[in-house]
Amino acid sequence: MSTLLLIVAAYLLGSVSFAVVVSKAFGLPDPHEYGSGNPGATNVLRTGNKGLAALTLFLDGAKGTVAVLLAQRFGPELGVVAAALAVIGHVFPVWLKFKGGKGVATAIGVLLGLSWPVGLLVCGTWLLVAAVFRYSSLAALVALAAAPAYAWYLGDIQRGELAIFVAALVWLRHHQNIRRLLKGEEPKIGAGKKAAEPA
Repeated sequence: MSTLLLIVAAYLLGSVSFAVVVSKAFGLPDPHEYGSGNPGATNVLRTGNKGLAALTLFLDGAKGTVAVLLAQRFGPELGVVAAALAVIGHVFPVWLKFKGGKGVATAIGVLLGLSWPVGLLVCGTWLLVAAVFRYSSLAALVALAAAPAYAWYLGDIQRGELAIFVAALVWLRHHQNIRRLLKGEEPKIGAGKKAAEPA
């Protein structure tokens, strides 16, 4: 029963959309009603409020880390399960009729909670790709695709398997971004808040 409760709690925590929470708390419009309609930090940035976008990014990542750290107190395997369910919760939140974000911040948050070296390597990869190519979505896709390799290199097979699942889910949620990247139509970082598309 305690294991079931932990699993449910991880999903419900992941389901909290901080883009919506922050927007309501600070009087911004519902992120579903402007831009791409994606409840994520980049769509909050479309309002021009960088501070609240950064807060959304931090909270979406932190909920993943918290879910993992709490579950790990009852066993390392539960930490891995909680990581998967936190990301699933963000992407398919029960509170928002299963229409959630793309999962990048929460994915990085759970990786930091499971293995901080892997999480930091993923963050570094995101920053490097974003700096060179100026595409937020491409940076997210490359960084999370590299996560399993980082985990395996560090000798953590179980977390490497979790990283494959998380990367696959995030890639699926980025199918529109991938199409635009292939067509050369994906807006670059700094192209303007109206052109920006959430990663």
